[in-house]
Amino acid sequence: QVRLVESGGGLVQPGGSLRLSCKAPTTILSVFNTLNMAWYRQAPGKERELVAEITTGRTTNYVDSVKGRFTISRDNGKRSVYLQMNSLKPDDTAVYYCYAASDRTNGWGEGTLVTVDS
Repeated sequence: QVRLVESGGGLVQPGGSLRLSCKAPTTILSVFNTLNMAWYRQAPGKERELVAEITTGRTTNYVDSVKGRFTISRDNGKRSVYLQMNSLKPDDTAVYYCYAASDRTNGWGEGTLVTVDS
């Protein structure tokens, strides 16, 4: 199992920005470029939803509610995936989780809390 570590969450006012980071351990450096990566989120009282994903070929997909505001990217050399979040809304408040998967392995991060509130 891949053990991922997220960072960058926090409290931000509506309209603000945050950049989330997710890093894979050094032990999977040799296979990171084979991983499809994604960000999920779970808001209080709601189901976990897929927010954004990026494939090994850097094809991206986003849930409609964040299109035009969020950008997912990856840096294989740093074994990292990022989520740039702009124009944040209160409805974006959630625990954000990083996810990785390939034919050989998969894993989640523990989550990082994003709170959008004035």
